[in-house]
Amino acid sequence: MGRTEGGGAAGRGGSDAVATVDAHHHFWDPAVGDYPWLTEELAPIRRRFAPEDLEPDLDAAGIQRSILVQTRSSLEETRDLLATAAQTGFVAGVVGWADLGDQAIEDQLAAIRRWPGGDHLVGIRHQVHDEPDPGWLLRPEVQRGIGAVGAAGLVYDLLVRPRELAPAFRTAAQNPEVRFVVDHLAKPQIAAGRLDPDWETGLARLATLPNVSCKLSGLVTEADWARWQPADLAPYVNRALDWFGPERCLFGSDWPVCLLAASYGRVHDTLRTLLARLDRVQRDRVFGGTAAEVYRLG
Repeated sequence: MGRTEGGGAAGRGGSDAVATVDAHHHFWDPAVGDYPWLTEELAPIRRRFAPEDLEPDLDAAGIQRSILVQTRSSLEETRDLLATAAQTGFVAGVVGWADLGDQAIEDQLAAIRRWPGGDHLVGIRHQVHDEPDPGWLLRPEVQRGIGAVGAAGLVYDLLVRPRELAPAFRTAAQNPEVRFVVDHLAKPQIAAGRLDPDWETGLARLATLPNVSCKLSGLVTEADWARWQPADLAPYVNRALDWFGPERCLFGSDWPVCLLAASYGRVHDTLRTLLARLDRVQRDRVFGGTAAEVYRLG
């Protein structure tokens, strides 16, 4: 790989340029870990994906830095992702997993930071939308854990669907000192060609909280994989921009999940097209500045 061991990718493009950031991608290897969500429907991506697979796409799109995000409830995976980040120059941060219900969550987070690459830890995430209980976030032990995440200076990534938006709002409102980022616009029903009132109301309400930002990510796989067009995504992107403003929106590819519906380049170029109405400063926020600020990338 060309950008390993701290390679200076963030500086390319001039010292005055805002570093571009892909705020959401994954690596995994089903041969060494269990990924229950990688079902038969997702067979095309049920294989190893590693830094050397992503790097050419980042280079082609002019993306300099990235945030590597967890995919399973596993401290082992978090350890592996941090070790990978330490050896991969373009990975600026890792959103890992920790057991929020652990009464010793503070000690757990401190231990994670002592692992190789632990200084890359920038956030914590849990697959909330897979929990049978739609109010999982509001459990007292989870609320305590999220508070500990914030006290440790970390972001909490909200992986939710519309049914969990109300608990997500209460969580962010009750923890104003914690920085939250909504992944994938809370997964709107793009393929159905409709604007779900629960989605609109819930996400717009979350946007009223200044400690919440939103990733413009994961949209192509919520659309019709074979036939989607940029116009299908536009109503959702436009609403997110209106609600959160460019200063609280982040570009994320959701690679390699996005490969089910589009190449990395098409995902990147589509969002560039949909953001054409913004000025350069606003686009720079979405494509790097917001991520650097929210995740404190330095």
